[in-house]
Amino acid sequence: MKKLYIGLLFASGLFSASAQNYEFQKVNDVECLPVISQDITGTCWSFSTSSFLESEIIRLTGKKIDLSEMYQARTTYPLKAENYVLRQGKANFSEGALAHDVITSVTKYGLVPNSIYDGLNDDASKHNHAEMVAVLEAMLKTYVSNPSGKLSKNWKQAVNAVLDIYLGSIPTKFEYEGKNYTPKSFAEFTKIKPENYVTLTSFTHEANYKPFILNIPDNFSNGSMYNLPLDEFIANIDNALANGYSLSLDCDVSEPTFSGKYGVAFVPEKEEDTKTGLGEIIIEKNITPEYRQQEFENLSTTDDHLMHIVGKVKDQKGNVYYKVKNSWGSDEKKVANGGYVYMSVPYMKLKAISVMVHKDGISKETKKKLGL
Repeated sequence: MKKLYIGLLFASGLFSASAQNYEFQKVNDVECLPVISQDITGTCWSFSTSSFLESEIIRLTGKKIDLSEMYQARTTYPLKAENYVLRQGKANFSEGALAHDVITSVTKYGLVPNSIYDGLNDDASKHNHAEMVAVLEAMLKTYVSNPSGKLSKNWKQAVNAVLDIYLGSIPTKFEYEGKNYTPKSFAEFTKIKPENYVTLTSFTHEANYKPFILNIPDNFSNGSMYNLPLDEFIANIDNALANGYSLSLDCDVSEPTFSGKYGVAFVPEKEEDTKTGLGEIIIEKNITPEYRQQEFENLSTTDDHLMHIVGKVKDQKGNVYYKVKNSWGSDEKKVANGGYVYMSVPYMKLKAISVMVHKDGISKETKKKLGL
């Protein structure tokens, strides 16, 4: 079996000469399209979930279709703006969102290939939403402060105009491989049925096997997720991958032990192994439901970044890691493993906020408990 080696910087003195350096072997893979970069945007939620849907299209139809991440962003921003304004500024307006917001967009507005709508204007080759977001935030704060005493009925039109300027107007009809589509008919062509996708999580402050709304900043749309015991949550990630289903992942990546540069994520038992574990196998912490809950409630675990779980690898000691497709590009000077991060089971147990999966990727026992 081919071994996958992680690039290390021994010259830095970070790793000891006697270290047992990582040697990764493939366990299983779910087919996905190549790693790309979200560039200077906060739209990881669209990149990760679009990648997830691309893998679903491959599974359902055998077709490899590069979906437009920016179409989902373009159709979601007005919903975020409306939520912010109608809640009179007492809500979150940012670049962030969650996987279920992409599914909502598919339900309402369909899907579009990237070749039809790439969200790049003025001959730009990379996405940069900094100016667009600053303009939108300034507009929305003005609407909320309402200096004229009454909100103009044109505010939604103005928001859409800004989005059209920076991302492009929404296509209503287009041709793809010689056939004509609307975004909704194209979604039907891909066989993606939004009602088949569910979000799973694991927290002790809510009842198991029931849906609930998790209070995190990016859940602006108050999407619900099913709560599972921690071991069952992990078991269903494993079940999905073993049966050819990938998963969209919402995760905390703020820890120094999550590294795109070294391509690993882990939870050391000893704090002094924080740097060591970037390049060599270490002993990891045992993650209990109580510890996971504690770290969430004290804000050590936060909702940072969405990615795409596409398989598993193992090291030479047999430790298993999830193969997670990131959206930080594949430049070997900046990231390892071609842009994938190998995430240990303890890291997944502690830092995964939630996963989205096709309901048929869930085990029969869990589906029955959830009433799916």
